[in-house]
Amino acid sequence: MEIVTHLINDTVEFYKWTLTIADKRVEKWPLMDNPLPTLAISTSYLLFLWLGPKYMKNREPFQLRKTLIVYNFSMVFLNFFIFKELFMAARSANYSYICQPVDYSDDPNEVRVAGALWWYFISKGIEYLDTVFFILRKKFNQVTFLHVYHHCTMFTLWWIGIKWVAGGQSFFGAHMNALIHVLMYLYYGLASCGPKIQKYLWWKKYLTIIQMIQFHVTIGHTALSLYVNCDFPHWMHYSLICYAITFIVLFGNFYYQTYRRQQPKRDASSSKAGKALSNGPLNGLSKAANGAVVMGSKEDKPQESSGRRKRKGRAKRD
Repeated sequence: MEIVTHLINDTVEFYKWTLTIADKRVEKWPLMDNPLPTLAISTSYLLFLWLGPKYMKNREPFQLRKTLIVYNFSMVFLNFFIFKELFMAARSANYSYICQPVDYSDDPNEVRVAGALWWYFISKGIEYLDTVFFILRKKFNQVTFLHVYHHCTMFTLWWIGIKWVAGGQSFFGAHMNALIHVLMYLYYGLASCGPKIQKYLWWKKYLTIIQMIQFHVTIGHTALSLYVNCDFPHWMHYSLICYAITFIVLFGNFYYQTYRRQQPKRDASSSKAGKALSNGPLNGLSKAANGAVVMGSKEDKPQESSGRRKRKGRAKRD
């Protein structure tokens, strides 16, 4: 028991010490005073993951088409705003893309970078609604480990980023990710508009490829910063590399399972089903075709055999 008590006390003392080196500019900003509100939001998200499917089990799924259109295009504008603010502020502050230490001063450009990063952190909390909408629409198959891991960790970990390093090297990954999310939510927004638009959305898999490229670029950029001994917390660099590797593994597995592993099945189905548009029609048509073949073969064989028996009978009587 004493060991546990000492561990808790040491953790509290360490946290108090870290507050002495935190970014004073952001401590009065919403959600930034202490980690409890962020942890409470993330805990509520995980709780909804458990209770939401139970609530929807015996209910009809919500359609939410108009809601999804408004939500997705709002996220397009929010992420574009974040990208634009980070890019313009970093350019005005003459940021280096190789090594950029954090400037904790009240310089307008530095405060602008910090503000854009805070909005980036907030956007990750808003993205929890992705999961909420999946569950309300009973798209439970979309709520994968990758989906939950990505959403929950990004919002929680970026609180740490804003609290201690709201600037410097942090701008690079955030403005790159915000630009990718512009494309991603643009795709989701267009897909929400219905079948007339969906037939033109052939580029979904390329979003996954772009995301995986992003993680490789992040690792390369972070490794370069370590190589030149950039004046940025090294523990955060190493943590970011490990974090990016987990995404490469998870997104790589998702890409393989979705676009590579099923490719032979899709090719075989397309040869039977013609120009089918989805897995449902493909499976339905292939089953119908197979059923017709099987039924036809079963019916033809008895007719042939019975015909032969009749001819043999007539020959005997003749």
